[in-house]
Amino acid sequence: MNRTPSAESLAASASKVATSGKLPPVHLWDPPFCGDLDMEIRRDGTWFYQGTPIGRAALVKLFSTILRRDGDDYFLVTPVEKVGIRVQDAPFVAIDANFAGEGEDQVITFTTNVGDTVTAGPEHPIRVERDPETGEPSPYVLVRVNLEALIDRKTFYRLSEIGTHHEQAGRKWFGLWSGGCFFPMIPSSELE
Repeated sequence: MNRTPSAESLAASASKVATSGKLPPVHLWDPPFCGDLDMEIRRDGTWFYQGTPIGRAALVKLFSTILRRDGDDYFLVTPVEKVGIRVQDAPFVAIDANFAGEGEDQVITFTTNVGDTVTAGPEHPIRVERDPETGEPSPYVLVRVNLEALIDRKTFYRLSEIGTHHEQAGRKWFGLWSGGCFFPMIPSSELE
């Protein structure tokens, strides 16, 4: 059956598979590819459909539950259709973080713009990319399989305040502890 993708059909399908508090098993679904949808997630986490911001937070949250990344491509996936969308950077934005404990026992829990909470650790690593020209950092935390959140600037500044120096792979780094893992952010030598 050939379907013409639309935001309405995806929302209807997503509503049918939505279960309270649990994400649908999009990684298990293998529906036919139905083409690309004029939908984009901007770097600031704003979702656009046909050039217009999606203003309903509940709809954005619903779409976020059926988002999947295969390789470098992003899709909204339901049991009956799979459509491509564009993502400028990361599909989510970590808009806040809570800290508990200290040093190697520290735990950092992030909250995203779509209401996900995730505790950084072995299954949810933090990584920092640096712009090769400016050196400006872009920090990320893994939220779900292949789906990251860009850590917003205010949260990153807060993280920098609790960072520490630690030697890893023979090099001293400034970074963060969470969930028993050390996540390097910047070589310590660049901060001296």
